[in-house]
Amino acid sequence: MIRVMSFNIRYGLAGDGENHWHNRRHLALARIHAFAPDLLGLQECRDDAQADFVRSNLPDYRFFGVHRQGPGDTALEMAPLLFRRDAFELLDSGCFWLSETPEVAGSRSWDSAYPRTVSWARLASRSSGAGLTYINTHFDYVPAAIDGNARCLRRWLESLPRHTPLIVTGDFNAGKESEVYRLLTGDGRLIDTFRQVHPHGGDEATFHAFGRQGERAAIDWILVSSHFRVVKAGIDRFHAGRLFPSDHYPITAVLDWQAGRD
Repeated sequence: MIRVMSFNIRYGLAGDGENHWHNRRHLALARIHAFAPDLLGLQECRDDAQADFVRSNLPDYRFFGVHRQGPGDTALEMAPLLFRRDAFELLDSGCFWLSETPEVAGSRSWDSAYPRTVSWARLASRSSGAGLTYINTHFDYVPAAIDGNARCLRRWLESLPRHTPLIVTGDFNAGKESEVYRLLTGDGRLIDTFRQVHPHGGDEATFHAFGRQGERAAIDWILVSSHFRVVKAGIDRFHAGRLFPSDHYPITAVLDWQAGRD
């Protein structure tokens, strides 16, 4: 089994009052420990005291993230991926930018508000030797850029051998009725883990703006290739009164290899 979590932890310098990172960081960490993922994709993790807190409190994980760059102090934001050292061996890793020149660090296109990155790692299971590619990202929020981000990611995925097992986590800043969702899941190469377990939808919202009902949106997804069977999928809506782990709920999935796939 492979336990996967995607979690936008909200950048640590945001002026969130009682839900400031300093107040909720231990609650965010507790939700990670509660699920104990083998693969963890974070979004809005700044490479300052915030990332230091994550690294120091998750010593059993390998942390890989690259600054998105660009102007101002938002350049330190990352979309890092983490994996359990005892579960996977790292074979290769890298980063590219969601732009028309993805190899150019800090590049952006389609009038995006910020540079956006994709972190990826090629991993081998220490127990079985089975290989997979794990991808984590955070799309922009400008509509034209969201579409461009999706097309850029899709082109990169299509450059991989068709037989490559894929696990993709991210904050896609788009709902499941969007063209972005269709671009990434429409041809069947990637499936939505939550929809596999909950085919009739229901409450899929992950973004909630610290408990504001009118702001809710299903923009965080875990997508996987057909190499995997989705055993469980859920959204962790735990909060302590008015204190939330983040303005997004973590989304989780438990995967198994399909019979005959390794």
